[in-house]
Amino acid sequence: MNIVCVSHLRWDFVFQRPQHLLSRAARQGRVLYVEEPVIVHGPPRMEVTPHSSGVFVAVPHLTADAPPIEHAAAQRRLIEEAIRTYIGGEFTLWYYTPMALSFTHGLDAAAVVYDCMDELSAFAGAPTALRELENELFRRADVVFTGGQSLYEAKRTRHENVQAFPSSVDVAHFARARALTDDPSDQARIAAPRIGFFGVIDERMDYQLLREVAQARSDWQLVLIGPTAKVDPATLPKAANIHYLGPKSYAELPAYIAGWDVAILPFARNESTRFISPTKTPEYLAAGKPVVSTSIRDVVRPYGQQGLARIADDAPAFVAAIEEAMQEDATERLRAADAFLTHMSWDGTWLRMQQAIEQVVAARQPRGGATALNAS
Repeated sequence: MNIVCVSHLRWDFVFQRPQHLLSRAARQGRVLYVEEPVIVHGPPRMEVTPHSSGVFVAVPHLTADAPPIEHAAAQRRLIEEAIRTYIGGEFTLWYYTPMALSFTHGLDAAAVVYDCMDELSAFAGAPTALRELENELFRRADVVFTGGQSLYEAKRTRHENVQAFPSSVDVAHFARARALTDDPSDQARIAAPRIGFFGVIDERMDYQLLREVAQARSDWQLVLIGPTAKVDPATLPKAANIHYLGPKSYAELPAYIAGWDVAILPFARNESTRFISPTKTPEYLAAGKPVVSTSIRDVVRPYGQQGLARIADDAPAFVAAIEEAMQEDATERLRAADAFLTHMSWDGTWLRMQQAIEQVVAARQPRGGATALNAS
């Protein structure tokens, strides 16, 4: 199966759902991953880079000062040329952002997939046209995947074929943290106990909670790993026991988690977090760490309900939950976590997604196979 994916996320920003899925797809077929454009002085062009995963990462370069209609036309021409060069045959058109509809109409696709991993319209700076375009994408898509159960419940009535594929995990990768003892140099200088988080540091974080936890327990060290996005770094909580170590590669994460006492999910409870399904929850568990989270719905269900994560929303309760986590029986926690994770894997998730796509392709064959996505 060949895939042309259009996404709002940079391939090398954070290794998350798209990278897990599409790197597996690239083992079996050709994958072209089209990022959002960059604006340059010069003629439009497509920069395509082969990634070590096997994915071809394509970045449209669009001319500065050109009107939006010219940008859309240029993107469409560039993606058509890239498809001819790097795909060369039948493909599935895979969307992460409805905003890409403006330059992908008219492409001949064997199937159209919308992998709805977030409620993008609730994020800071979301384009005003996003909701309307998502409605259009629901009309065009053959199958819709959602990145979590709560998102599935919000979307399931909008399309006849919506399927939930919550965040999965590469257990073997993160389980390495259980045996690693060498601390990365920038973390080695930080005292214990360490309370850690990795992920994008953006508007979804509860910064007041972090500030109050750090103040309540000055003997704890809060270690935050990841890039910042859509927030001014100068406004982040500052304290002697809060440490921002910046972005780390996916390969480096187990070594950092190995040195933590507790892993946390300090998300705010707002519109941008209402439907999130944090991939890091099972990753923390696979790494062998106790988990404390705010009451994010897809963490409460199933992790909180099954005793795999402690749930707390204000600073006193969050501090108490961390204290309990540090005193619990690790043997029983690891046994329960491992039992839960037995049936979770990105390999399995991709296999089930592939089967769902193959079913819609087969269903379309009597109508003539690949169908043009003409603008309505």
